[in-house]
Amino acid sequence: MPSPRSRTKSSPAPSKAGSAKLAARARAGERLDGRELLERRPLPPTLYLEGPSEPLKAAILLELRRGWASANPESPAARVLRTAETGVEEILAAFRNTSLFAPRELIVVLEIEDLSRSEKKLAALAEGLRGAAGESCLVLVESAAETARKSLEPLREACAVHVAADPPDRAELLAWGARRLRLESLSAEPGVLEAIADACEGDALAFFSELGRLTSFAAAGGKLTRADCQALLAPVVGAGLPDYLAAVSAGDSRGASRRLSRLLASGESEGTILFALSNLVGGALGGWARSRDLSATLRARLGPGRLMRAMDALYRAEAAWKGGRADALAVLEQVTRVVASR
Repeated sequence: MPSPRSRTKSSPAPSKAGSAKLAARARAGERLDGRELLERRPLPPTLYLEGPSEPLKAAILLELRRGWASANPESPAARVLRTAETGVEEILAAFRNTSLFAPRELIVVLEIEDLSRSEKKLAALAEGLRGAAGESCLVLVESAAETARKSLEPLREACAVHVAADPPDRAELLAWGARRLRLESLSAEPGVLEAIADACEGDALAFFSELGRLTSFAAAGGKLTRADCQALLAPVVGAGLPDYLAAVSAGDSRGASRRLSRLLASGESEGTILFALSNLVGGALGGWARSRDLSATLRARLGPGRLMRAMDALYRAEAAWKGGRADALAVLEQVTRVVASR
């Protein structure tokens, strides 16, 4: 039976070439930028996130997780998996849990590139995702690479939506900054976000880190002023902070814990310490760093995979602390052990 024509517009049937292009686009999934994705309601069942900007990926994932928790209060916190620790069967089982008694879930799979070592596993996961539909959302995250990983193309094509996190320019950073303020129920005086971008010289990791530090000092519903910005962006740290970071970068877990206790006893704020630790790890991942030598030491000791896990632990710790789900001291002690572990 032929499909009915539009009541408002008559158009000829698509050509074979046009049909082929539409089919190819459907196979490859819809391409969105990060902000377009976050405006999408409901979220797609499957999402592929890749690109060279790790800070932007982290910002997208942060909003995804918070938005999901807000829209689905009955659901558990986002489940974070890693392919080095989780099999394809477990990933698909978590995603396709269709029990009437189980709430829908947001499932984030990091370091999906590890699957490229096995064509069989890649094909099995891609096949399990094709045509997926449902209320849960599965996010596959590919780590940054100098060249495109062609072996992962089947997974990109199997996902409903594909997002490439390219390094944001100044205008995009400001737009992301405005989103972050709305997410934290904050506002800012004119010029505040621009001042942060200027201080960070357009570096995305530094921008998100400094903005996070600023928002951590503001109460919900408050406004960031230029005076706040000038005071908190000043490169002032406690006298013992460099010693603490040096112990962390060297893998001296006990020494780092002792120095952390001394810092807190001397009155150093938890927000400043968490920011400094995030900056240390971010610098090791290639972003802007206050202590380049210490970040280089950390990078040589941990390597890319463990650095990404450390950064994820820092983001989760910050979210737990700000969300009132964990004590600030317990959070700092935990992330110190994670980053300083050998």
